[in-house]
Amino acid sequence: MRPVRRVRRSRMRGPHGQRGVVLFVAIIVLIVMTLAGLALLRQMSGSNAISGNVAFKVNATSTADAGAEKARQWVLDPANNKNNSSAADGYYATWVGGIDPAQYDWDHHSGSSTLDDGTGNRVRYIINRLCETEGLDPNNPAQRCSDVAQQSGASHSGAGYGSGSAPPPPIPFFRITTRVDGPRNTISYTQILLY
Repeated sequence: MRPVRRVRRSRMRGPHGQRGVVLFVAIIVLIVMTLAGLALLRQMSGSNAISGNVAFKVNATSTADAGAEKARQWVLDPANNKNNSSAADGYYATWVGGIDPAQYDWDHHSGSSTLDDGTGNRVRYIINRLCETEGLDPNNPAQRCSDVAQQSGASHSGAGYGSGSAPPPPIPFFRITTRVDGPRNTISYTQILLY
């Protein structure tokens, strides 16, 4: 009888031996790619929120122009008495010792007019004549105004024509402070000087 030979089979390193390792590596790569995608998505939503807030702030600041324009129209109206305060119109004939717009009680003490621009912004303003004493004309010697502009109706070039008429009376400056309350709790303050 013939002795039976045992044939040893050697393990072959081929595709059959690496299936588990490739699956494991593929799952790790897939998890890393998912986390990177989620981080990118979160960063994009944060950027969108920031740009949206900036857009609301820009809109609120540009809407303040409507309040400043309405205040300017009130100041330029010759029918309004500018020597006396009119809280209903948001006008104060004195500089009120300096106003901090962030601390000012806009709801109860300003008496300012309100505009609605149709975009959800609420516009309020106050006008301060930059003079010390209410009830006195800026031309009164007892009145002290912080800034006074001289009107000029004549040209400063060319030859002089004699003494001419007296210069027009000085005009006091007016400070217009505007507050805009917008969507997402946006608050914007602007101040302009007007004469």
